[in-house]
Amino acid sequence: MNNNKNNKIQVFVISQQSLFQQAVETTFSDTEDIIIVGTTSLNSEVLKAIDNLPPDVALVDLDGPSEIGLELGRKIKQRSPNIGVIMLTSNPEDNQLFQVLKAQAVAYLSKEVTAEQLIDTVRRVAKGEHPINDSLTTRPKVAEHVLQQFQELSWRSESETVISPLTPREIEILQYIAQGYLNKQIAAELGISEQTIKNHVTSILRKLNANARTEAVVVAIKQGLIKLD
Repeated sequence: MNNNKNNKIQVFVISQQSLFQQAVETTFSDTEDIIIVGTTSLNSEVLKAIDNLPPDVALVDLDGPSEIGLELGRKIKQRSPNIGVIMLTSNPEDNQLFQVLKAQAVAYLSKEVTAEQLIDTVRRVAKGEHPINDSLTTRPKVAEHVLQQFQELSWRSESETVISPLTPREIEILQYIAQGYLNKQIAAELGISEQTIKNHVTSILRKLNANARTEAVVVAIKQGLIKLD
């Protein structure tokens, strides 16, 4: 992400609450590497505004009509996959977290977070990380729900869910995936080519009978193959 000429992380804020918008602007006002490029309420002009000035990160407030916020986040990811969507709420709960995961948001935060936590999350997301994966270990019911949903979508039988053993290298790579690392970042960490990482990821998905990286992480956590610190 982060490809603007000033080398700053561009953030777009979407909320029905002007007070929340102002609070977020204040939070980032003293940061040298983050800039607010736009604020707006949940309306029909949001997508057009984002198309005109694509940010690195979009903050979506789910308070109020949360279904609209979830749908908006989903559309942002469909139109601009490189934008990291962070969703915030005053009342975090498992069912909503599951919907946020389905909307492909990369982070889900309570509005009780400190300014430092929000700034850190935005920076992590701008680097391509997925802090939302942390929730899969702290909230096991959500992990169970996600896994069940993936299994229902792929119409698999019990006999098809047998897991093949992973190599030590595959487990190491899967641990990086769980922490939100991209293939390029994993390659740099391990000192091997990005194509080699891609080959390992393909093998991991096949062995875990997973259709997506997030599903592989959930399966691996449930099986005790990896854990998030």
